[in-house]
Amino acid sequence: MKEKIKKLLSEVENFKAGSKEELEDFRIEMLGSKGKIKDLFSDFRTVPNENKKEVGQLINTLKVKAQDKFDAFKESLAGNDTSVKDDLDLSRTGTPVKLGSRHPISIVRTEIIDIFSRIGFTVSEGPEIEDDWHNFSALNFPLEHPARDMQDTFFVESDGEEEIALRTHTSSVQVRMMENTKPPIRTLSPGRVYRNEAISARAHCFFHQVEGLYIAENVSFADLKQTLMYFAKEMFGEETKIRLRPSYFPFTEPSAEMDVSCSVCNSKGCNVCKYTGYLEIMGCGMVDPNVLENCGIDSKKYSGFAFGMGVERIAMLKYKVNDLRLYSEGDVRFLEQFKSAF
Repeated sequence: MKEKIKKLLSEVENFKAGSKEELEDFRIEMLGSKGKIKDLFSDFRTVPNENKKEVGQLINTLKVKAQDKFDAFKESLAGNDTSVKDDLDLSRTGTPVKLGSRHPISIVRTEIIDIFSRIGFTVSEGPEIEDDWHNFSALNFPLEHPARDMQDTFFVESDGEEEIALRTHTSSVQVRMMENTKPPIRTLSPGRVYRNEAISARAHCFFHQVEGLYIAENVSFADLKQTLMYFAKEMFGEETKIRLRPSYFPFTEPSAEMDVSCSVCNSKGCNVCKYTGYLEIMGCGMVDPNVLENCGIDSKKYSGFAFGMGVERIAMLKYKVNDLRLYSEGDVRFLEQFKSAF
């Protein structure tokens, strides 16, 4: 076997490659999975124990020299390659192709996040398929609440004890944040939500929300109002007006709905704002103490506010679009009008 190895060593030392094809043949013959050196390793087990060390060293030397020889010629041949590389894609159309643009929902979602990030809000996300606890019970929804009815919620399944549904709001993400994070908490929860509603110019069975949550010591309704005023002016301009109307939500008390002056008609009245001059864009309020306690937060020490807005509704106002169904129809003529600064 020693003689066989010495013969192969001589072949390796005397080898010269004149082309890439010859070099590849050498690699397959010597270093390939079925090459001569591989065969030597297979025959190695038949070598007497007293000779294994010497023979093993010879095989390793042969392998190293063969690899070095291959690498040296590979580099040499690569340097001598004078062929011109043609990167032209012959299948490419001769007509210039226009670059696409971002979807208006993505543009507005990013802008909302950017506005609130300037005042310390971070982003949190969660699953779109939720259990009853995170979607309803932890948020103070009683068992008889209408939102649990099939007319409003897409239920996926029921195991007899707890129902699983497509989330109806991203408040479920806020529950997860409160369960796993100690106050102070200042977070945004953007995402897609689902409700069993009739599709119209102002409503859809799926849409996008951005919900905000702020929990700390001594948080007041005045903090909520100033935060929302800041957002409205940053999003729609300094001339934007807002109004807060008393409302009811199971998870906030007191609760309110926030309207902004309609930019589609400049507050003159249109089908989007139902001819009132204002358009409701979000619900808000102080987090109900029961919700804090459900999530393991001391309601006597901490307080907070929450708000939630539909991204499609914000986009309608920002871009003066009077039918939110356009956002999900995929009409390129509609989508190519939008340009993003983000």
